[in-house]
Amino acid sequence: MNFVKKGTALALVLALSGTATLALAATVGAPAPDFAATDSNGKQHKLADFKGKYVVLEWHNQNCPFVKSQYAQGKMQRLQDKWTKKGVEWFTVISSAPDTQGYVEASAANTDVKSHNAHVTAVFLDPKGDLGHAYGAKTTPHMFVIDPKGVLIYDGAIDNAPREDGDVTKTQAGEEFVNYVNRALTESMAGKKVSISSTPPYGCGVKYKD
Repeated sequence: MNFVKKGTALALVLALSGTATLALAATVGAPAPDFAATDSNGKQHKLADFKGKYVVLEWHNQNCPFVKSQYAQGKMQRLQDKWTKKGVEWFTVISSAPDTQGYVEASAANTDVKSHNAHVTAVFLDPKGDLGHAYGAKTTPHMFVIDPKGVLIYDGAIDNAPREDGDVTKTQAGEEFVNYVNRALTESMAGKKVSISSTPPYGCGVKYKD
């Protein structure tokens, strides 16, 4: 189903152009930026705590139509479920500043996870944007995959079908559907080099404070 109307498409363009000046601190092939983030249950996590495990960071804004599309028919949840069952640590990151779209308090973040049956390790609350800026997160969703050695192996879009709500085999352009996160994890766990390690992220611009 094509959910992106003209107004939403324009909003996407504006969102992307408005975040183009963000410096990309995270670099594919280099150690991922360390972090200390507090989750929606008040627990602090550090990247170093997950040495030896794969880590996925998923930038999230529950009011963004591109995020809604991923969750509406369970696309994102099925991906989360598949990989967390394989031992991947999957974190949703909310970097919306107070009084901006997508900002939530801890209880609302937990309600959102429960209502969508999301299969995430935890939700990181990042209202000051420290984690978002450290990784150069531009949109929701913007995905990062870190390998067990702490090296960033993927940075970019969740997939190549931003206009599709449900599961598809082909994009509207007739190309083979690719979920980049799924491919990166599959290839890396098989001992292969990630074939597509970076793509332009799509979605709503992250609503940073500044």
